[in-house]
Amino acid sequence: MDQSVKFDLDLINRYDKSGPRYTSYPTALELHEGFTQQDYQQQIDLSNARGGPLSLYFHIPFCDTVCYYCACNKIITKNREHAEPYLANLFKEIELQGALFDNKRPVNQLHWGGGTPTFLDYQQMSRLMAATRQHFNLKEDDSGEYSIEIDPRATDGQTIKQLRELGFNRISLGVQDFDPAVQQAVNRIQSEAQTFAVLESARKEGFRSTSIDLIYGLPLQTVESFSLTLDKILSVEPERFSIFNYAHLPARFKTQRQINEAEMPSAELKLDILQMIMQRLQEAGYVYIGMDHFAKPDDELAIAQRENKLYRNFQGYSTHSDCDLIGLGITSIGRVADSYVQNAKDLVTYDAAISQGVLPVFKGYALNADDKLRRAVITQLICHFTLSFEPIEQQYAIQFNEYFGDELKALQAMQNDGLLTMDDKGIYVLTAGRLLIRNICMIFDRYLNAKAQQFSKVI
Repeated sequence: MDQSVKFDLDLINRYDKSGPRYTSYPTALELHEGFTQQDYQQQIDLSNARGGPLSLYFHIPFCDTVCYYCACNKIITKNREHAEPYLANLFKEIELQGALFDNKRPVNQLHWGGGTPTFLDYQQMSRLMAATRQHFNLKEDDSGEYSIEIDPRATDGQTIKQLRELGFNRISLGVQDFDPAVQQAVNRIQSEAQTFAVLESARKEGFRSTSIDLIYGLPLQTVESFSLTLDKILSVEPERFSIFNYAHLPARFKTQRQINEAEMPSAELKLDILQMIMQRLQEAGYVYIGMDHFAKPDDELAIAQRENKLYRNFQGYSTHSDCDLIGLGITSIGRVADSYVQNAKDLVTYDAAISQGVLPVFKGYALNADDKLRRAVITQLICHFTLSFEPIEQQYAIQFNEYFGDELKALQAMQNDGLLTMDDKGIYVLTAGRLLIRNICMIFDRYLNAKAQQFSKVI
């Protein structure tokens, strides 16, 4: 499979509009409060009947400082004791959820996100992992994909050693930018020494994959300054990069109001930075997985993409398409059987539900037959940049060109622009269309028109 990508400035300028990131289809905007505990129980029963492995996501919302660009659900405090009531509720939720799922189903994937999961001290992390192991069937042979997001400023070699002992084998390091002026502008002061010491410790302790998170579009960034950040990180050769476009939405995220908009790069400069990123990473031997993600050719994500086994979920790209995902903690979203389920978004509501011995389900959505069909189409395109009609037709008992006649007509303009080619067997995204894969997927989204203004720009 050709995993290269072409940067076409003219196409990007013409197609750069708002749209979903498709970590799910339908998107989380379709979740509603009419989804009940009974609805969730029906989906769990269906999930258990189907069997298969599980994936667990834990939201740890605490940070000791605020990064101005952050759009995550977070609680800012320096007092580790503030995590205790939350953990007590989380342990109860683990017990409640664990009792509903067949305990023979192995947990092939586990992820702690935040916030800053390493805000928890070792004792707290140990208790959380022990509670999880008590109620779910965790792997004991290090064969699972157990990952954690860390802040190098709140981590040292001892922490990394402890995380490895707890069973984590993949690690994601938040960096964003090494330029001191940019760090000052977004209130994230982080030295190269801190970052690389953590990365070196992770490799020493046997973590199988290291990923670096960067953001372009932050205040005071230039092509030259971001290129210097890339120089430093490429020198240590992480297995993966996640390089995100900063979405400035101060009306939705209060902390972003502390960013000086006059210092933010123009749309043209952001594209120049992106073009430099694409060129530098491809020259360094990384392949473009899609949607901000790059990996070495021998990384599991790159291999899964070549073998047509890549998947996408609420944490991004994944190699575990066969797992039902259970979300734990405030605001977390799961995918169980044919549904998406989201927990309460605030501590008070979460605590009230747990104290009554009920799951803190806030919203949910049960997919209909059309949703599942369109999800399969969008997932295949966004993960593999190609779509063969025949498997879809066989699985869903449709004639593709009849069911999606309007969509295929709409794709003609994209074919004329060189984003893709089509024939009677399938759709094939060209290298110039890969950066615009969200636009292509949007053609198949029947909910989009009413919600388009609520999404970030695609580039």
